Formats: sequence, C-alpha cells, structure tokens
Amino acid sequence: MAREFEVRREQDLPVVPEEVWQAVATGAGNLRWLYPMEVEPRVGGTVSRGGGTVVAWEPPHHFAVRATRDGGFSNTLRYRIEPVADGSSHLSMGIHWVHEGVVDEGWDTRSDAAEKHVDFYQHGLAEYLRHFAGRPAVYVKAQRPETTTDPADFAALRRRLGLADDAAVGDRLPLALPGREGRSEEVVVDWLSTDFVGLRGPDALYRFFNGSSWDWPIWLGHHLFAEDADEHLATKAWTAWLNDPQT
Repeated sequence: MAREFEVRREQDLPVVPEEVWQAVATGAGNLRWLYPMEVEPRVGGTVSRGGGTVVAWEPPHHFAVRATRDGGFSNTLRYRIEPVADGSSHLSMGIHWVHEGVVDEGWDTRSDAAEKHVDFYQHGLAEYLRHFAGRPAVYVKAQRPETTTDPADFAALRRRLGLADDAAVGDRLPLALPGREGRSEEVVVDWLSTDFVGLRGPDALYRFFNGSSWDWPIWLGHHLFAEDADEHLATKAWTAWLNDPQT
C-alpha cells in the first residue's frame, strides 16, 4: 500500500509575481532564502538538488519539480503564483511525497522535519522579499560533524548568540560576526522555535538549525547580501564559530 505525505502552505508576498518567480524558480533566487539549487528553465529540465526534473514551467505563475528514487519514492514540489490587485502576490506552495514500496523507520522523522523546514523556509522567503528583494546573495553553510539528540546542544548555541531564555520574535540584540574581530551588528529575531533560530541583520538572514529533534547535526545556512560578502571567508569563519568547543 502506498504511503503519502503532503504539506500545503499559502502566503501573501509584497512583490509582483515576476519577483516571486525569480526567487523560487531560479538558481540565483534560491541562494537568497533557500539553498543552492540550479534550475534548467524548461519542462524536462534538470534541477541540481535531489536529482529533480522540471514538470511545470509557466513563468511567472506555475513551477513544479519532481524527483524519483529507487524503491518507489517520488517527491513533487509545486509553486503557484497569482497577482493581487495592489501589486503584491499570493503564493500557494505544496510538497507531495509518495512511497509505493516498503517504508523504512525513518519516514516519520523525515516527514516531521520536512513540514517544519517548509514553515521556516517559507518564512525566510517572505523575509527576503520584504527586506532584500532583488539583491544578490552569498550562501554560507556550515555544520558540525556529529549528529545529536541532546536539546542542550542547541540551547548552548542560542545562549552564545545572546538569546535569553525569554527571548521573543522582534527582540533586537548585537551579533558578533566571526572572522571580523571587534565587529558586531544589530540583528532582529525574526523566527524563534525549538528547531530553528532566524536573525535578520541589515545585510543578512542568519539561519540556525537544531538537528537534535531528528538525530541530525546542528548546522547553519546564512544568506549574506552585503556587496563585500566573501563566500569562502564567511564559510571558514562560521564553520570555526559553529565548531568552537564553547558551543
């Protein structure tokens, strides 16, 4: 018997459909709020992440990608973008997993992680379009080498970021920038949950991911919009910061 999992989300975005399309359906756009994912712009085109294939390409309104794997698994990601009279857009997003074969014991873990990550990333899309629309970005990823199931590990990272136990979305705090001695910037907490921390700076979206909920590593994926952002140097600095013994 096939097993299915589906996530659907809708959101209003403060830009025209063409700008939403650029964000969700192009490699340069994905760097600004999601992660590196190059898209060949046509039906049948390849997608660099997950071995996907473009199955819908109707700019700027309908984009979909499907990936299949051995064992009867398929995953379809779909975006529908509609204009709103005031010059904004309405985005409908959906992920549909289907498994025709024997489902392994990790299915529930992966589906729980997928749903929570969708919410965090879709929020990040809105943050990008509200505050940094059209600005090119450098994507910085770093992770710890080991997995964890201990929530205290992410709690220690939160404290190191300067987040108090009673911190809330909207709080402002200084963030020391690794690799730039003596330099800090004021950031705003734009997302705060057990599983994720999102901080928005004047030229960056800083994203921290708690792997302990799913026995994964703790990691980070930042989007840097400053004109002088250097991917290599920033990745090196944030990797050292993340793996510092004090966290």
